[in-house]
Amino acid sequence: MLKQSIWHKSCIITVMITLNIPGHGQLLLEHLVCDVNGTLAIDGQLMEGIARLLNRLRDRLELHLLTADTHGRQTIIDHQIGIQAVRISPGDEAGQKAAYVQKLGVERVAALGQGANDAAMLKAASLGICVLSREGTAVEAMLSADLVVPDIFTALELFEKPLRIVASLRK
Repeated sequence: MLKQSIWHKSCIITVMITLNIPGHGQLLLEHLVCDVNGTLAIDGQLMEGIARLLNRLRDRLELHLLTADTHGRQTIIDHQIGIQAVRISPGDEAGQKAAYVQKLGVERVAALGQGANDAAMLKAASLGICVLSREGTAVEAMLSADLVVPDIFTALELFEKPLRIVASLRK
């Protein structure tokens, strides 16, 4: 079920995706936290079509980008997507990403990533999705996720067709 945006007395009531998953429980997703390099971008270049797909999700989820900015091109990617990414400092990158998810409230967060420094974030999130990437995918990230998908496009489509998540996670 998708809850719609509601304007009431000049305030916005939070938009989210609500899923009831048999044998798993209820997911109330409000935030989508995405790793950038390896997940949304390859070699520092945003993959074609990603900005459009992310923009289509803005009516359902609040988008967050986390990056160590490995290739030094994040300012360009921020402009392309229209979101300023949170830069992760060198040292304990995995811990910083997990702390960001915890600050948002893990029970309302879906996270996407593929690197070893994404594993703790994927595990902490209410829904962790590991993306197989042309840059490689860390086994640790795969083992920390609830779902593993073949690419970022498939991952983002799950939020447009959330019953796919139900079908994959039901027990």
